[in-house]
Amino acid sequence: MTIRISPSVLNADLSDLRGEVARIADAADWVHVDVMDGHFVPNLTLGLPVVERLAAASALPLDCHLMVEDPDRWAPGYAEAGARSVTFHAEAVGAPVRLARELRRLGARAGLALNPATPVEPYADLLPEFDMVLLMTVEPGFGGQPFLDGVLPKLRRTRALVEASGADVWLQVDGGVRASTIERCVEAGADMIVAGSAVYGADDPAEAVRALRRAAEQVQVTPGR
Repeated sequence: MTIRISPSVLNADLSDLRGEVARIADAADWVHVDVMDGHFVPNLTLGLPVVERLAAASALPLDCHLMVEDPDRWAPGYAEAGARSVTFHAEAVGAPVRLARELRRLGARAGLALNPATPVEPYADLLPEFDMVLLMTVEPGFGGQPFLDGVLPKLRRTRALVEASGADVWLQVDGGVRASTIERCVEAGADMIVAGSAVYGADDPAEAVRALRRAAEQVQVTPGR
């Protein structure tokens, strides 16, 4: 299983995003950009103009996670701005399949995010419509929260559903992932890892990414989990 690391710039120096991305460019696979609108979640973060500029400047593809109301309206703009992956929340979207198809038409990977309390089973038949499923391992809206171990059983169920579907769907985890939790995530089936404070809270963010990758890749995942 290929492990992909996508550091979140929510925990970086937002006044120098170009420089912060450059610090991890040789170690990471993607750059995770948390977009919050102050409505779906309490905080307000980066928006479309910043993402457009960052997409043009980044050596890594952008993995945009939209924690916003009405993603049916807003998500296509992020694909048009240059994001290579755009993830929207099941709890906010009106027409998930239509939106996923539109994102793909615009050249982006389409991701579906689920909050900790949102079950995956209602979306089992729709999995082939997505390129990624993101399971939140904290409540969305704030960085630096502790990892929720209670999401691990859902992670295992999601991996089983993905394998049963036969679709090529990445399984992402976001929230509280660090050296002490990444092995549990990979053992449960995650292959796309978001890490924020564990990377940008380190003295050497690139080495922090490499350390997370080493920890993830040493996990021996049992077929069928």
